[in-house]
Amino acid sequence: QPAFKWRGMHLDVSRHFFPLPFVKKYIDILALHKMNSFHWHLTDDQGWRIEIKKYPLLTAVGSKRHETMVDKHFEPYIGDGTPVEGYYTQEEIKEVVQYAQARHIQVVPEIEMPGHAMAALAAYPNYSCFRSPLDVMTKWGVSEDVFCTKDSTLQFVKDILDEVCTLFPSQYIHIGGDEVPKTRWKQCASCQQRIRDLHLKDEHELQSYFISQIDQYLHKKGRQAIGWDEILEGGLAPHAAIMSWRGEEGGIAAARQKHPVVMSPGSHCYFDHYQGNRQSEPLAIGGFTPLEKVYSYFPVPEVLKPEEAKYILGAQGNLWTEYIGSPDHAEYMMLPRVCALAEVLWCGKQKPGYIEFKSRIRKHFQF
Repeated sequence: QPAFKWRGMHLDVSRHFFPLPFVKKYIDILALHKMNSFHWHLTDDQGWRIEIKKYPLLTAVGSKRHETMVDKHFEPYIGDGTPVEGYYTQEEIKEVVQYAQARHIQVVPEIEMPGHAMAALAAYPNYSCFRSPLDVMTKWGVSEDVFCTKDSTLQFVKDILDEVCTLFPSQYIHIGGDEVPKTRWKQCASCQQRIRDLHLKDEHELQSYFISQIDQYLHKKGRQAIGWDEILEGGLAPHAAIMSWRGEEGGIAAARQKHPVVMSPGSHCYFDHYQGNRQSEPLAIGGFTPLEKVYSYFPVPEVLKPEEAKYILGAQGNLWTEYIGSPDHAEYMMLPRVCALAEVLWCGKQKPGYIEFKSRIRKHFQF
């Protein structure tokens, strides 16, 4: 039997859109390795990929960007001039959920908030702090334009989550929460009034307020919010689970507060990093995470007491696709590292060892 309940992989379809047949193939690869969670990153600054009936501009506008930054040409910026678009209809999403369920895999959707929201704000700028026209981002990184904390924006997000919860039966709904610049909130009269009205200390507590509102809303619907470890800042929402990516510190803090945790540290679980010689591999975001390093991982930090360690659900690998534009490239980055992570999460401390694993992994290259 598996050592951990959460044995997952993530796929970012916002930065680059991946067609439905590949999403199913991705799920097949997970099923082959007895993984049981598919984290579907559906929205971000560079594209909105899920049909929401109540807000059609999210896909009519937010699913399209007019070009993509070439390689890492941030300054000066160079674009490729090639439009990118694509989204999944609600019928397609139901199809994927059923396909995954048949293979004993939960699909955990991610709707980013309050940051990484440029695609949504390009479609509906009135939910930003200053209501000025915005574009879907064509470069990578973090935008200072985030969701405003006013009531109408919270209702907008809740309306979206109503449809998301109808489509996805999973216990957990991922709400992002990472990399939220506070610049606009500091300048926004509405956000500053909210801080005063609620007697909040600062914008970090304002972020906690935003996340707590969503956490409570999902809880009333019988679901549980899960977010990146930044949602700890300003105070963790009462029912939220943590996905720890900036190392393990966030996961440790959440487990000590008796909240569920999925470990996904960039050091071992980010499969958008290089896995071999940079000179002979495709351009990647950076980092170096070879197969042996993935295999060496164990999701339960030694500093946790036994009663705290039980809150560690497991771990997952993340595949961010800023520099991954095709299914073939995605497979190259995912494999064979997912094989190593799968064995870590199934075997736990009973894993046979890297030398023995390496002898078995050779068979995978025959297919």
